Amino acid sequence: MIGTVHNSYVRGNAIQQTYNRAVTIHAIHYLRIINNVAYNTMGHTFFIEDGIETKNVLENNLALLTRRSWSLLNTDNSPGSFWIRNPDNIFKNNHAAGSERYGFWFDLDPNSDGPSYDPNVCPINTPLGEFKGNVAHSNGRYGLRIFRGLVPREFPCKALFYNATNLADPYASNHLITATFEDYTGYKNGRNGAIFETVGDVRCVNFKTADNLLAGIEYSLTDQTVEGTA
Repeated sequence: MIGTVHNSYVRGNAIQQTYNRAVTIHAIHYLRIINNVAYNTMGHTFFIEDGIETKNVLENNLALLTRRSWSLLNTDNSPGSFWIRNPDNIFKNNHAAGSERYGFWFDLDPNSDGPSYDPNVCPINTPLGEFKGNVAHSNGRYGLRIFRGLVPREFPCKALFYNATNLADPYASNHLITATFEDYTGYKNGRNGAIFETVGDVRCVNFKTADNLLAGIEYSLTDQTVEGTA
């Protein structure tokens, strides 16, 4: 919990047979987590904790065999190899395979929580950093899950609104921001390759899904409600 760490990294490690995660990213920014292998871990493997964490880079990591834990958080009963509490981070070319539940799980709350609680930080409406080239296969339920919601907007802690009568004021409107998930591959997952639950302008580009039990890609609800003057 030391804030900005421009020169810090977790790189080139093999982490195996843990009883409490592999890497925890807790109230820090700009950390680089690159070229690591995590095997046979318990609880969320690569773990973003409070939802205040931004600008961290997770690239070329491999998570294999993520197991349930009954002694950590309630959500560790259904673990994700990559448990993501704030979308404003970079996820590139990671692989998640063999989790008992999820590969990549965006579990986004209205505000950051724990010791990092801040009413001015709103992960569920924060624009996506980057999600590109990731692979999820052979996971128990979903390869990629956007849970609760993801409705990115210019001002994340304000309602969506558009005021056509005051175009000169940049703060007169609060527009949706596009979140693009690119070059994702999801196969042989127990339910869906990817599922998006209550999302705004969220787009899938160059997705490849195959041999998932229920569906390749599922959108549960698209929410683009705009309040204010039309």
